[in-house]
Amino acid sequence: MILILSSKFQIQNSFMLFNKLTITKVHQGLKSKEFSATELTSAILEQIKKRDKEIGAYLTVAGDSALSQAKKVDEKIKKGEEIGILEGVPVAIKDNILVKDIKCTAASKILENYIAPYDATVIKKLKKVGAVIVGKTNLDEFAMGSSTENSAFGITRNPHDLERVPGGSSGGSAAAVAADECIYALGSDTGGSIRQPACFCGVVGLKPTYGRVSRYGLMAMASSLDQIGPLTKTVEDAKIVLEAISGKDGLDSTSVDITTRTVLVANRYEDSPRSKQDIKIGLPKEYFIKGLDPAVEKVIKKAISKFEQMGAEIIEISLPHTEYALAAYYIIMPAEVSANLARYDGIKYGLSEKGDNLLDVYLKTRQRGFGQEPRRRIILGAYTLSAGYYEAYYLKAQKARTLIKKDFEEAFKKVDVLITPVSPTPAFKIGEKIDDPLKMYLSDIYTVPINLAGLPAISVPCGQVGNLPIGLQIIGKHFDEERILDLAQ
Repeated sequence: MILILSSKFQIQNSFMLFNKLTITKVHQGLKSKEFSATELTSAILEQIKKRDKEIGAYLTVAGDSALSQAKKVDEKIKKGEEIGILEGVPVAIKDNILVKDIKCTAASKILENYIAPYDATVIKKLKKVGAVIVGKTNLDEFAMGSSTENSAFGITRNPHDLERVPGGSSGGSAAAVAADECIYALGSDTGGSIRQPACFCGVVGLKPTYGRVSRYGLMAMASSLDQIGPLTKTVEDAKIVLEAISGKDGLDSTSVDITTRTVLVANRYEDSPRSKQDIKIGLPKEYFIKGLDPAVEKVIKKAISKFEQMGAEIIEISLPHTEYALAAYYIIMPAEVSANLARYDGIKYGLSEKGDNLLDVYLKTRQRGFGQEPRRRIILGAYTLSAGYYEAYYLKAQKARTLIKKDFEEAFKKVDVLITPVSPTPAFKIGEKIDDPLKMYLSDIYTVPINLAGLPAISVPCGQVGNLPIGLQIIGKHFDEERILDLAQ
């Protein structure tokens, strides 16, 4: 673990509760001068110092630069200037999103000493609104995993139970929010990597519609699936962060101008706004079958009954091609991984091993630099894209993806949102699934179809099983984050 902590700050015990606040409460406190941005940032840094040795949420803590940014916000307040909702609020960033002049390792030995030369678009947006970046959080190497056990720099533990995983791949970000080591965090979601750790750690995790948030400056894993999103303490906070990071970006051709959202949604689903009283909620029968922990199902069903009491109509629907989702995902995703990770060759940047010739440099660098999981996925991807297998595997997986997308489109003609579990089980024990990749991949069974279809979905805490948090997943139509956020709230 790399720490860049400032020795300049001293902190009183009375400050320690600041780190438990939400974005909204922080904003109110700063405006009313109950505390300063420097005091708040100091409280966060002290909490990291106190707890992160046992949790391992952070790979880099940028104490000096965080305090420097906080001081600028304090100067504005002192002058009587208005501050924005995220100004002076400490945020943690998943370590596959570039923050200029700070290490960005993707939790891989191949990028162990790589310093980001520029800011990702989401970071530019956050810096513009005065956010205080306290550090970079741990993840499964190159975001490949469901437990944050695949990091080259050590595992992250669940703050609710240190013997259990925080989920993955954004496990560091979720654990940092749950342990009050930041006010909110950014993660990335390729097949459930924001929602599943949010579920395991008892925080809110939002995966936006594909294209709503720019991917520029996110280290690509699977480009047609990756999406950046927030992990927060409340739904209201998730809404605030989404607003700050959304929008069209000339540096990412897949990003969308969200002013076109209403038109897109209306055209696709013939949408008409409904009041909260007559909202229609779909329950996909394929998500409530054998394999779902009965205790988890009980908590989910209890949450669903609350929506029913509030006047929502609950309708059982079918997503018939769900059974192909995991298989299609684990063909499409490794294929994109094999292409995206080809750039780490020991020549352009990162680790470079000496060799007798160019090929020798490539092979030695990649062998030493990549961990077991990235290597497994590179091999799988290269195989499915190779001559003779492309049509048999990759093309079939893409056809299945189209059918999965159509299932959702048909469902959304009958209902406004879908509700499902996030994970079939609560957080599992460290080491329980790491040696069985197939068992680990099954952790994503309820989250992967949403990425294949490019839909927005949120994980919101809805109860506990044996003191471990359980998350409820609310899935919306394309670009209809507002509805799922309202319902989650």
